[in-house]
Amino acid sequence: MGQPPGGFPPNVVARVMRDRPVVTGRPGESLEPADFDAVAARLRTTLTREITRQDVLTSILYPKVFEDFAAHQRKYSDTSGLPTPVFFYGQEPGEEISVDIEAGKRLIVKFLTLGDPHPDGRRTVFFELNGQPRDVTVVDKSLEPDAPTNLKADPGNPNHIGASMPGMIVSVAIQAGAKVAKGQKLLSLEAMKMETNLSAERDGRIAEVLVRPGMQVATGDLLMSYA
Repeated sequence: MGQPPGGFPPNVVARVMRDRPVVTGRPGESLEPADFDAVAARLRTTLTREITRQDVLTSILYPKVFEDFAAHQRKYSDTSGLPTPVFFYGQEPGEEISVDIEAGKRLIVKFLTLGDPHPDGRRTVFFELNGQPRDVTVVDKSLEPDAPTNLKADPGNPNHIGASMPGMIVSVAIQAGAKVAKGQKLLSLEAMKMETNLSAERDGRIAEVLVRPGMQVATGDLLMSYA
């Protein structure tokens, strides 16, 4: 709130501050200079989109708030176009909304119904997108899964190796404790009848392997981690 012209009345300062030190200058003068380039470099490793000057300034002014905001965007993408009631409470069956995702591009989303619970605590959501039937499987947080769930990779942790797509682990090429070189094969994943190799993105040592052949994984599941 700063200092009023002439300062605060001495008797008020004495009663409020007691024996604590009093700041007489501008509070911001005691702060370390902001390193805009360093903040921008850090954001490039945590955000999944091109950063803006507004991102840098917001991160400096409200670091924890922006961190939570960035985590929300990594998980759900940009939800700013959703109507406020839908953002907080979701859609009702039969409800139709429109969402502008860019200039001249509008999506019409109609929620139809929910499927029965799956053993892993998920449900299939049925809806229409621009009149075409669609479905997506999501976690229902109100359910207790009967089957154990896999750990999720932290996008902000460079040591985590996560699954980029759902599928079945075909083979695991290394063990915990093994040293790997950039480009070395780590495992094979089968998705939609196609087998894909996952390779090391850098040199290092694998601290933990959490998957085995025949195991089903979902997008974002933690597969391995570097030491």
